[in-house]
Amino acid sequence: MQSLLDVNKSSPRASDGVWPMQRSALLDWLMIETREQRFIDNILVEMCEKLEAAGIPVARASLHFRIQHPQWRGARLLWRKGLTETEIRTFEYGSEQTAEYLNSPINDIVSGANEVRQRLEVIDANAPKYQLYDQLRAEGLTDYVAWPLDHTLGKRHVVTFSTDRRGGFDDEHIAALSDLMPALALVSEIRLKNRFARTLLETYVGPHASEQILAGATTRGSGVTVGAAILICDLRDFTGISDAWPRDNVIELLNGYFDAMSEPIEKYGGEILKFMGDGLLAIFPLSNATACTDLLHAISEAQLAMTALNAEHVREGRKPLGYGIGVHVGDVMYGNIGSRKRLDFTVIGPAVNIASRLETLTKQVHRPVLLSKAFVDLAGVECELENLGSHLLRGLDEPIDVFAFSGDCLNVGQIPA
Repeated sequence: MQSLLDVNKSSPRASDGVWPMQRSALLDWLMIETREQRFIDNILVEMCEKLEAAGIPVARASLHFRIQHPQWRGARLLWRKGLTETEIRTFEYGSEQTAEYLNSPINDIVSGANEVRQRLEVIDANAPKYQLYDQLRAEGLTDYVAWPLDHTLGKRHVVTFSTDRRGGFDDEHIAALSDLMPALALVSEIRLKNRFARTLLETYVGPHASEQILAGATTRGSGVTVGAAILICDLRDFTGISDAWPRDNVIELLNGYFDAMSEPIEKYGGEILKFMGDGLLAIFPLSNATACTDLLHAISEAQLAMTALNAEHVREGRKPLGYGIGVHVGDVMYGNIGSRKRLDFTVIGPAVNIASRLETLTKQVHRPVLLSKAFVDLAGVECELENLGSHLLRGLDEPIDVFAFSGDCLNVGQIPA
């Protein structure tokens, strides 16, 4: 089957009126029919398939985005002919200073170039010696072009196309691909900003709360009552540390402490709702049948991580960090509270207050982790706990039974990752 835009003289060319019809159909698809597609990587795959069907010999295409993410500086989406999905690669902060990036066509475009074009079949002594070109030749590709995708507010990203066609792209192929750039820039910006909105919410309120907010829970008082195991954690003597230590050291200490506590919580399905100075509030919804045991496993791994962190502090001549964790279970209101213009998506209720009081009690009984009897009964903890008896917590009329927990009794090292 002949290509619609093949250079063979017997084939129709863009100037013959074939591509204008294909162009109109492809632009209509890109601007209108992709409305229900959330992910730009899926759009890239389908666009390349449609380009192939229209006679544009694309064998490889990539999108390079600078993204706003707490962990990643950028991302690359790569499609190759025959693939039904893109390969997604993320790049850490600082990657833009590496030789791989600085010596690349992508850097040229981001730095202001409006096009980078390189025919790969003939090695041009005057062309830039980019390692990428050698990789493309090794894949059997014959031509490469990169263009900017200019988004609003001066944000510039990059799209590239390569072919394995003998002779590379012809002028009509390049013109056809170039025709799509304004529409692709608009479509990609919408998806990138949608992803950024989700990332922003997930970063600051957590994945579950972010889904609630995106689904419309944005009015004061909106929320639901849920059953949850509640964990409240606090760092000991933070005021003294922050007064005595340089600011950057304090920030580094807090980040290490929060990593030790947070990563196990997220690993076992907990949701961190907020960081409160040197403390955190997390819930494990009881809609998950293993919520209580998941919480205990998270605490156990967090204790191991804190032990490792404290060993490092001791090696550096610092005092080990102390902490307190209070755990309770019960119904909480999960939703928005605050002023008319400034809301906080969190949990409130008596069960949260009890978890907080238990965390405070850790200072008096000198045990780092305290569990309420209500939590212990629901969790069905099989390992032996230290029964500390009944304690009257502030704000409660009746004392509650309290247990001290140590991760050692779970044999946490044997828990599957």
